[in-house]
Amino acid sequence: MNLQLNHTIYFLGIGGIGMSALARYFDGEGYEVSGYDRSESVVTRQLAELGIEVYYDMDPGRIEAADLVIYTPAIPKSNPEWIKAQELGKTCLKRAEVLGFISQSYRCIAVAGTHGKTTTSTMLAHILRSAGMDITAFLGGLSANLGGNFVHGDDEWLVVEADEYDRSFLHLHPEWAIINSLDPDHLDIYGDEDAMRETYRKFAHQAQELLVHESAAMDWGRSYQTFGANGDSKVADVRYEGVKTFFNLEVDGNKFRELTMTFPGRHNVMNMAAAATVALQIGVGEKELRKAVADFRGIYRRFEVQIDTAELTFIDDYAHHPGELEVVIDTAREIFPDRQLLVVFQPHLFTRTRDFMEGFAEQLDRVDVAMLMEIYPAREEPIEGVTSEAILDLMKNGQKSLVRRERLGEEISSKLNQPTVLLTLGAGDIDREVPKLKSLLAPKYVNL
Repeated sequence: MNLQLNHTIYFLGIGGIGMSALARYFDGEGYEVSGYDRSESVVTRQLAELGIEVYYDMDPGRIEAADLVIYTPAIPKSNPEWIKAQELGKTCLKRAEVLGFISQSYRCIAVAGTHGKTTTSTMLAHILRSAGMDITAFLGGLSANLGGNFVHGDDEWLVVEADEYDRSFLHLHPEWAIINSLDPDHLDIYGDEDAMRETYRKFAHQAQELLVHESAAMDWGRSYQTFGANGDSKVADVRYEGVKTFFNLEVDGNKFRELTMTFPGRHNVMNMAAAATVALQIGVGEKELRKAVADFRGIYRRFEVQIDTAELTFIDDYAHHPGELEVVIDTAREIFPDRQLLVVFQPHLFTRTRDFMEGFAEQLDRVDVAMLMEIYPAREEPIEGVTSEAILDLMKNGQKSLVRRERLGEEISSKLNQPTVLLTLGAGDIDREVPKLKSLLAPKYVNL
């Protein structure tokens, strides 16, 4: 398809992290870009600052001028603008299809996996650009180093986050693919874990080179490299000094000792190891790598430290799968072993909550205080019996509660009677509460 023929593009769900990156790409290429999203966010405000028109009401009349409509699967088919696009016979493409078209013009590096793909792809894009490579990147998070979720360059390389939802990553045929993990997820799409793994295997065969975390090692039906504590790329001697992390990395027999990263967590060491492995193999030198690792400043909502004092450390994270909760909780315990751990969790999607209810309960039983918000539905309708209360019923934690949004600050404050790590977790709209909580808590704990 010749995208040059579609000069006026309308986005249905323009505020989505992947959609907004595409909007920024086409805006930079000189297209006329606008779109709808149901609510204002950090992402939509960034688009507006670029001069991109973002609408928060649905007006089917806007579709008439569009040459191309790009949509996200999260848009319901009852959306009046979607219906109008069908009536007018407009060309409508999924976000993943469009990204696939764009990637054909580059040497593509695609990062996939149930967990870690946003962090790893962002780390890799940062390393390459820090090393002087003017790469383009479509990311699934807001990078502090890169100033957002998209950067446009003139280099031949492209870094993309490869999303497994709706089998979207099958639109990509990368030169390099990284696969971080294979925990079951999106079973509403795949049906079972075997079908999910088979789709990952198909994606792996579309790549020229494949790098896989050792936990995802299996019969891929092709050659591949591994990374991890015992991988072809080997991580060793991880240690912490507060939120600063030190580790050794060996790649192709070359040893890089005492790499330093101000971004805690063993999982993030593994993410950095994957990014560093590919970066080294496509030409980044040791000096450039060391500097980039040390300079990495993190990602919005990925173990993002909001407050850090002797009495309170407040961290916000996107974790929304039991495996991700486990990693974030383990990291907090490892760094702050003597503090109370208070977790506020907002489950994301009724289907995911249904599929992993026991796993959520198991992880939340590992913390000292657990507060659950109501499920964030996103694109889904309620499922009978699938509620946050149902998770609470499975839990054995003596300090568990369902908390209303309007009482969140009050309920948290009542539990801060000892040194505490506060974690706000979830992929819904819990991030809207983070600035409010920070404003409430910072005056009491910062500069004591």
